[in-house]
Amino acid sequence: MTLYRGSCHCQAIRFEVDTQIERVTACNCSICAKKGILHHRVAPASLRFLCGETLLATYRFGTGIARHHFCPVCGIHLMTRPRAAPELYTINVRCLDDFDPASVPVVTFDGRNWEASVAQLR
Repeated sequence: MTLYRGSCHCQAIRFEVDTQIERVTACNCSICAKKGILHHRVAPASLRFLCGETLLATYRFGTGIARHHFCPVCGIHLMTRPRAAPELYTINVRCLDDFDPASVPVVTFDGRNWEASVAQLR
């Protein structure tokens, strides 16, 4: 496992995560495509907030199951509790301080056709 540190742009929310990032997922659903998120799933036990956890703002839409967490100060999307696995987090690897997203393969997920595509995530 590698320890990564990350934050929003203004540093109001900072976190660290123990994980191995072997690939990331790009989703084309309406919200992920507009935000340019690159997802990486982690268990809650692997994620620790260093500061600002109580500041996290949450956006829900559609079914309301997925929780999209962002900084209310700078607007950066940090992580999601995904609809496909709400017990996990998907961190936005673009928020990690010392991680180059170009260093791993990007898997695409057809979130526009979520119901037909969700089985490929399991």
